Amino acid sequence: MKKSIFGILLLSTFGVNAQDWYVTTDGKPWQHKKASMASKASSKPVLEITGNEKGNTFKSWGTCFNELDADALKLLTEAEQQEIYYNMFSPDGDLKFSRGRLTMNANDYSRAWYSCSEVPGDFSLKYFNIDHDKGNVIPMIHGALKQNPDMTFWMSPWCPPTWMKINNDYPVVSSKFNNLPEECNYYLFESSDAVIDEDEMKLMGDRNGVFPRRLAVNDYFIQDPRYLKAYADMFCKFIDLYAEQNIPIDMVMYQNEAYSYTPYPGCAWTAEGTQRFNRDYLAPALKKNHPEVKLYLGTFNTNRQDYIEKILSDEKLVDCIDGMGVQWEAREVFDKLREKYPQLNFIQTESECGSGTFDWKAGEHTFFLLCDYIGKGCNEYFIWNFILPDQGESPWGWRQNALIHVDSANKTYRYTPEYYAVKHFSNLVTPGSKMVGYVADNENPMIVFRTPDGKHLTMAGNFTDKSVKKTVKIGKRYLNMNLAPHSFNTFTSK
Repeated sequence: MKKSIFGILLLSTFGVNAQDWYVTTDGKPWQHKKASMASKASSKPVLEITGNEKGNTFKSWGTCFNELDADALKLLTEAEQQEIYYNMFSPDGDLKFSRGRLTMNANDYSRAWYSCSEVPGDFSLKYFNIDHDKGNVIPMIHGALKQNPDMTFWMSPWCPPTWMKINNDYPVVSSKFNNLPEECNYYLFESSDAVIDEDEMKLMGDRNGVFPRRLAVNDYFIQDPRYLKAYADMFCKFIDLYAEQNIPIDMVMYQNEAYSYTPYPGCAWTAEGTQRFNRDYLAPALKKNHPEVKLYLGTFNTNRQDYIEKILSDEKLVDCIDGMGVQWEAREVFDKLREKYPQLNFIQTESECGSGTFDWKAGEHTFFLLCDYIGKGCNEYFIWNFILPDQGESPWGWRQNALIHVDSANKTYRYTPEYYAVKHFSNLVTPGSKMVGYVADNENPMIVFRTPDGKHLTMAGNFTDKSVKKTVKIGKRYLNMNLAPHSFNTFTSK
């Protein structure tokens, strides 16, 4: 009789009401515990989920495929590489990434500058090829596809071929890391007394004020119809050549970070140039050659909302696009953009990448970004570098973080706190889940999803030095949480 009573009590506590709880602290990742829903709240609920929330649908998780990532992977054994591919991309792995971001021509995490056609005047694209990619990023992409053959991809360039730019070089501004003559900086603002701050785009965390502090007055892409048409054709040919490698591209954006005036590969655009190229050249080229490929506008990395709205004031342009890509400074105005353009899909195109520390603080920042972007309405979320060696330094002097850190001297690797910050989301939030509640708190961010099978997932962070008690009401019951100091938490609730 005593056993039966004990069994009933155990069932009521941990059976019907038993919930999975995953917690990560520094050095102790992804610990599995049990929690339970209660009939009473232990503190005032910070969220109340009724079940009637319409919610914003989340579609997919992804990462970028860069040349320095491929180099980092090559430092490891074949078995270790396969373990990483499995954990990153398999539907049964840790992160379950199903989308990939690609770049046409070099980006800031390539070994050096290259493009698919550096032959001046190649308007017919006779010399356009992806031979360089076949030796680095394409084998890495195939490694991911082996784990998930259903992966899809999108693409944006950092910089067009140099002969298509007004300065005939890959950077926007001169630097000790490139060979652009300093006098070419005049093109940016047409002012000889303008201060060029090549480190402006490297500032981490919240950026007070306006970014960029001053807008470029010239399109760095030559605004000649021959050049604009050839560039749009390059997008289509890139899609064709990648399809031959069994890599499906289903979406493109015209430019990465048109508002970072970079010493590495980049291209500044004005509002008028952005409208012209996307509306009159890229959209028609895609419609003719690849009607299945969607055009998104971006990536926007500026908090100048008025400037973004100036671009979107062109109704013909808006009719051509399916969505927008936002990253970095655009997060500061993203909620306002989401409200003003509800018909568009929004994706977070590049999670902020830190400064080569690979530490717990970087993980906390990424956990917050995941909550903030998705809580404000992003439909997809992309990580930048997923694996880097040592201090994660690019050829242009920028150190960045990654999900996996490789020690090149010892040829060892570890999963960073940032990896587990992402796992707390992507491991359980399946495509089609709806974001139904968000608490915007820098120290205790929290977000709630409802999955297609009716589960509720609560992600809660505690970035303080003390334990914190929080309560969420879900239906008629309460999830009472005791969050450890500096922890990531995910709770599942029926």
